[in-house]
Amino acid sequence: MVIGDNRSSTSPDDVALTGAAVLRGMRRLLPVSLFVVPFGVAFGVSAIDHGVGPVQATLMSLLVFTATAQFAALEFLNEPVAFGSLFLVVLALSGRHVVMGAALSRWVNRLPVAKRLATLTLLSDANFADTQPLLQKGESDLGVLLGGGAIMWIAWTASTALGAFGGDLLGDTDAYGFGAVMMCFFAATVVGKLRFSSGLVLPTAAAMAVSAITLPLMPTGWNIILAAVIGGSLAAVFHAE
Repeated sequence: MVIGDNRSSTSPDDVALTGAAVLRGMRRLLPVSLFVVPFGVAFGVSAIDHGVGPVQATLMSLLVFTATAQFAALEFLNEPVAFGSLFLVVLALSGRHVVMGAALSRWVNRLPVAKRLATLTLLSDANFADTQPLLQKGESDLGVLLGGGAIMWIAWTASTALGAFGGDLLGDTDAYGFGAVMMCFFAATVVGKLRFSSGLVLPTAAAMAVSAITLPLMPTGWNIILAAVIGGSLAAVFHAE
């Protein structure tokens, strides 16, 4: 099975993190970050509706930076706080970061610990999807990953503040249909990096089927984790062959 090309010409000494690459990563994802704004505004408004203060809502986005888990967490913040359920839901919705971290490990683990932590703190779906194909093609500067995450983080935090402090003035952001743009971005990224072969079709189809079938049967997010495990396991078997 081939998903892109996992081989890279980079060696441990080649991997770096420079300011120029950070700026390049920010420029690459600047257009995508604009479509985060409606979601950030919606989160800020929703947080206020759930009794979270505007400062606390903004700090939550600033320090946590995981949109889906933040939305889910709001449902558990009523007294008494259901910490057990909150933990499980956040774990399910953030579990994909384990997969992303594993995919990036061969490059990120070559950085000093401080730079590694700074880069992974701002890891998101968008900068992962944008950077991993570059790494597989020989990119050796992880500043692109950090910069892409940074611009998404800035957009998410700023738009949360906008929604929390003045969301009532903006109206219904769902009416603008920004959600479709993010979905199209991820779909185009995934399809663009797939190289279909006899070893790829079955794992891909299995993961898609598991995700769709188990969506109404499992708690939010767990269907994606299960699909990733099954698809990845099949991929490993076909790759070994």
